[in-house]
Amino acid sequence: MDNLRLGDRTVARMGFGAMRLTGNGVWGAPDDPDECRRVLRRAIDLGVEFIDTADSYGPAISELLIADTLHPYPKELMLATKGGLERPGPHQWIANGNPEYLRTCCEQSLKRLRLDSIALYQLHRIDPNVPEEDQFGVLADLVAEGKIQLVGLSEVGVDAIRRARAVLPITSIQNKYNVVDRTWEDVVDYCEREGLAFIPWYPLAAGHIAAQGALEQVAERRDATPFQIALAWLLARSRAMLPIPGTSKVAHLEENMAAASIVLSPEDLATLDAAQPG
Repeated sequence: MDNLRLGDRTVARMGFGAMRLTGNGVWGAPDDPDECRRVLRRAIDLGVEFIDTADSYGPAISELLIADTLHPYPKELMLATKGGLERPGPHQWIANGNPEYLRTCCEQSLKRLRLDSIALYQLHRIDPNVPEEDQFGVLADLVAEGKIQLVGLSEVGVDAIRRARAVLPITSIQNKYNVVDRTWEDVVDYCEREGLAFIPWYPLAAGHIAAQGALEQVAERRDATPFQIALAWLLARSRAMLPIPGTSKVAHLEENMAAASIVLSPEDLATLDAAQPG
């Protein structure tokens, strides 16, 4: 795999998203914790150097499982987590950008992950009910205190990124993006121009892309699965892209990681682009 720079570090450009290492509704423990541990260990074996999680996954379950399985961490591994969402129940997510809450989120993640400093800490959502400058300000304070090293944002447009960058350096953007949902095209282009990483969440649309005709056509040409083509397309879309496909099964992990070796031709890319509306 080729690499992507995050701050003063480089990571392989296919990461792992740890949201699925939880129960139904991203709530509670996974059905098969042992298989989830095997997934994490196999990810490292396959060259994953970037794992993305959040305090709200479980909540807390994903972070605890990562620490229990991988600590002490390989020196090449970069852990990213997020704060700023409350979880009242399965499938429920409520933004809370209160500075005191964000500080507590960060400090609890440090303890669960058994870290002295979090390599990349991401604001899970900008809370519209709290002044943005207060949310960005506490992240700047946490950087100054050494509790986090780099800062990312999630589900933001270009204007919000610019406002945040006026307060503190921003390293990455994590927005919903995949081959069939390109709503955030302008943010991908902005990240590439500005040297920020773009981390697409929902990169496989939870499996719903499998029957998309253009993907099936290219997959047949390449002797691959539609999911592998979807991941290969992300890697081809921009040098700023850092896909983080997630799974709780080793077989799915291995399939996803194999996508990094697929090089799409101009014909393949034209087929996929022609299938997009507009």
